[in-house]
Amino acid sequence: MTSPKFYQLSKSERLARLVEANQLSEKDAQFLAQSQPLADELADSMIENYIGQYHLPLGIVQDVMVAGKVYQVPMAIEEPSVIAAANNAAKMMRLNGGVTIESGQRVMFGEVVLTDLPQLADAVKWVDNHFAILQTVAQKAHPSIVKRGGGLQKITTTIVENRFLKLNLEIDTKAAMGANIVNTICEAIAHAVQATLGGTILLSVLTNAAFGSVVKASVTLNPETLATATLTGDAVAQRLIDATQFAQLDVARAATHNKGIMNGIDAVIMATGNDWRAIEAGAHGYAARTGHYQPLTDWSWTSDHQLRGQIAVPLPVGIVGGSIGILPTVQVAQRLMAIETAEELAGVIAAIGLGQNLAALKALVSDGIQKGHMALQAKSLAIAVGATASELTTLLPQLLKAPHLNTETATTLLSQIRAENR
Repeated sequence: MTSPKFYQLSKSERLARLVEANQLSEKDAQFLAQSQPLADELADSMIENYIGQYHLPLGIVQDVMVAGKVYQVPMAIEEPSVIAAANNAAKMMRLNGGVTIESGQRVMFGEVVLTDLPQLADAVKWVDNHFAILQTVAQKAHPSIVKRGGGLQKITTTIVENRFLKLNLEIDTKAAMGANIVNTICEAIAHAVQATLGGTILLSVLTNAAFGSVVKASVTLNPETLATATLTGDAVAQRLIDATQFAQLDVARAATHNKGIMNGIDAVIMATGNDWRAIEAGAHGYAARTGHYQPLTDWSWTSDHQLRGQIAVPLPVGIVGGSIGILPTVQVAQRLMAIETAEELAGVIAAIGLGQNLAALKALVSDGIQKGHMALQAKSLAIAVGATASELTTLLPQLLKAPHLNTETATTLLSQIRAENR
């Protein structure tokens, strides 16, 4: 009898097989066997070849003021300094009136591409003249989104390289991120167009270039807010502006500039059960939309000598659908934030991204990025090598003074401390 395939096994059977094949130790298998916070049955239904659960620390950014409302914002991330920086920025922004939000109509885009059409120009005319028919097709394909006031809003046609017919679908997905909604409608439209015009359906799927879901957030700061022990607020503000302008000219710097922004955005996306891969793809696509990769933020002086920061980033997030209603920690995060709409969530996430950029740039152009970062990194390293709470008090100052901050150094110093305390 043929043995069952790996995906056909239960979780315990998969773990046993990995142990039997010497691919996993008994100790590690026992660790993975623990089922928290999801029940095995639920987790197994979410992914293929389920063997365990992966956890990230969940932290909080306190009192983030966005559009006059104060939020407690959860973040799931493994990097020690990110939440500390976000809290620092949140305080600076709150003291200056908080973040304002500008967002237009929130739509998702889907692409239907056909090839082998004999008359591309005629095909364009037909699609342009029969939107009502195609909208009915979309409504039948996904009637529930229509009942919620959403669905297909517009179709734009493009001939690409005199070879491809591209239909760009604009779809209102309401409170959901909407990938499944968009894909369902795209496939229905593709088959309807092919049935009339012929040709070959090349693809029909959403695009993660979600430029119909761009959110803009801005903050205005009194430069005195930015003052450090060694630099005036004006000096820090000007350096921050200069750093942004350099990022506009240098792709290598722009990539790192935007990574710092995504530290905050991704962490909130993770905590709220949204698709961080889609958000990353869309953000970087938006940064390169002109053909030259650019920073997602801009900092400048106002006419009355205040520092103004702005961010524009696509944020096709949802508060329903997908794993959002399944994952218990996500549901807790939603209740903590007290978010009522997807648009509101997107605004808060944009504010976090702007704040993360503010904190990172301020550190870079003043004390340097390592001062605060390494202090937190040292604590994580000390815990990783087994230091107790009482030992941390002695170990951390020594680690920060050491020429090399690594596991070997931490282990050696901890051994010395323990030898002295015997």
